Amino acid sequence: MIDNNWTLMKHKAHFSDRMLRMFIYICTAFSVILVGAIIVYIVVKGIGTISIPFLTTETSVLNGSVGIAGNIVNTLYIIVITMVIATPIGVGAAVYLNEYAKPGRLVTVIEFATETLSGIPSIIFGLFGMMFFGQTLGLGYSLLTGSLTLIIMVLPLVTRNTQEALKTVPDSYRYGAIGLGAGKWHTIRTILLPSAMPGIITGVILAVGRIVGESAALLYTAGSAKGLIDSLSEVFPKVFQSGGTMTIQLYLSATSEGDFETAFGIALVLLIVVLLINMGTKRLARKFDVTRRT
Repeated sequence: MIDNNWTLMKHKAHFSDRMLRMFIYICTAFSVILVGAIIVYIVVKGIGTISIPFLTTETSVLNGSVGIAGNIVNTLYIIVITMVIATPIGVGAAVYLNEYAKPGRLVTVIEFATETLSGIPSIIFGLFGMMFFGQTLGLGYSLLTGSLTLIIMVLPLVTRNTQEALKTVPDSYRYGAIGLGAGKWHTIRTILLPSAMPGIITGVILAVGRIVGESAALLYTAGSAKGLIDSLSEVFPKVFQSGGTMTIQLYLSATSEGDFETAFGIALVLLIVVLLINMGTKRLARKFDVTRRT
């Protein structure tokens, strides 16, 4: 009797395992098929629009040309300005929280504020950026206004990734450095940060990916102008001018202008950029992880 009950329970357990495994496979296949279908659809719709002139010229009614070169330049401006400011602030905040601050109410409040910022909808950041940076500080619709707004958006991402990366560094590294007479900052600069570099780079590149795909916040802050730079003397002044990124132009092409061919062309460019960012993230993280182990 006992053997029969044991056999029945074992059979039920095996059946449950098979059903669960089948469910996992179905979910995985659904995810892969969904991503593949989106990629194929965008490629089919946008591949006919992609060309060298499309990527190297700007839209002109007089010349009869359609291009996104100005939007690409504006996107690069936004990325560079945002990350140059957000990266040192985010890494510095993470170093303070993980290495200097004592566990307590202050650290809890800062971490709670960081997590709250990461969950706020981007359109709220856009509204805040427009009212504070654009109107209160008088920056108006400009690339600088959009960059300052995105700094607030990506700062939690950089901070949290850096903090988690620092937590993965073994305490033996810290104790060993102290035992050798190294100071706190010397230990952080030469041991902890290099060891945590894969996680830091991952956070930075993920922040870049979010910047590339952002539209709601920039629509309220950066504007939609798409002019190119005519000379080197205009490189710095352009920061204070309106500039629409690729996502802004995609939105305008699909809604206001009704030009879905251009919209899908921009979508394909963005898709390629995001894929390259993800591939670069994995490759750099793997490279630094191998370097750290060796």
